[in-house]
Amino acid sequence: MEVPVRGEHFIYNSLCSIAVGLELGVDIYKIIEGIKSFEVTSKRNEIIEVNKIKIINDYYNASYDSMKASIEVLAKINAKKKIAILGDMLELGEYSEKLHRKVGEEVSKNNIDILCVVGEDAKYIADEAELLGVKEIYKFRTNKECIKKLQKIIKQGDCILLKASNKMNFGEISKWLQGGIL
Repeated sequence: MEVPVRGEHFIYNSLCSIAVGLELGVDIYKIIEGIKSFEVTSKRNEIIEVNKIKIINDYYNASYDSMKASIEVLAKINAKKKIAILGDMLELGEYSEKLHRKVGEEVSKNNIDILCVVGEDAKYIADEAELLGVKEIYKFRTNKECIKKLQKIIKQGDCILLKASNKMNFGEISKWLQGGIL
């Protein structure tokens, strides 16, 4: 059986779907067809290629688990450089610093080449990644600052992950990467 979406987390989702479908008496072939025809919605693990640069648009929402899953997807893609552009995960309250730091651990563990962070709490991602040995890290307050740096560092063959809470408006960065004008 084939799962048409990258990421181990989608395999687990598919297995759960199979179990529920079988429990409800759905024909296994209908379940398999449903999974095979699944498509991600825009801004959720959407992988596109523009000018020989892969872009993973996954900026609709962000939690620690979804950040971890997206970083793992980036890590498994064949690319010259793997660039994670990560922004704030919002509405985490007192757990915000701790969870942002855990994302920094994932960046290090998955051998991401370049880390760019945008936002107030995302600095904790960068701080933790730096402590754990990630060498190339950039911190920005705004998306426009990030774009200025990207103009200098991205090249054909790279893969770029965009992941943040929707309010961080990473659509600006994605639009620029796809040739739009800000």
